Amino acid sequence: MSKRNAAIFASGTGSNFEAIMEAGDLSCDIVLLICDKPKATVIQKAEKYQVPTFVFNPKDYGSKEEYEKVLVEKLKEANISWIFLAGYMRIVGSVLLQAYEGRIVNIHPSLLPDFPGKDAIDQAYHAGVKTTGVTVHYIDSGIDTGPIIAQEKVEVEENETLESLEEKIHHVEHQLYPRVIREIVK
Repeated sequence: MSKRNAAIFASGTGSNFEAIMEAGDLSCDIVLLICDKPKATVIQKAEKYQVPTFVFNPKDYGSKEEYEKVLVEKLKEANISWIFLAGYMRIVGSVLLQAYEGRIVNIHPSLLPDFPGKDAIDQAYHAGVKTTGVTVHYIDSGIDTGPIIAQEKVEVEENETLESLEEKIHHVEHQLYPRVIREIVK
């Protein structure tokens, strides 16, 4: 049986993209990167791994629906079965949700439902929590509200800095996300 094709959506540096690409057998082939930031460094990482990239600027479209229709076309052209969000800093809209219902997965740097949305590590750090972590979840129409697939805790040490906490969270993300991808695609 041939492997399923998957796309990664990313907006930034691509550390989770790289962790996924370095993970070895994922039970799927990453055959497309979708990026909404024309200058994002994840684009160079995709080139390094010879992953075709579709880069778009949302401002070039009249609406989210308009650019998501284009994205769905690109995904269908590449025969995509799964979408993995890896630092994609846009809220997924109804067009993508309907086309890939139950097959869009996100990684979030907190123990959801705590600290949804942007700057979750910063939110947790400044709230003074003793434990935070990483969540992998399915996407729904809310912000970080979809069904949770897996979570892993990260302890916040007494003398923790924001930078050291970010480093610990990213380390957990880079281990957890490929493992979850492997499990759910099977």
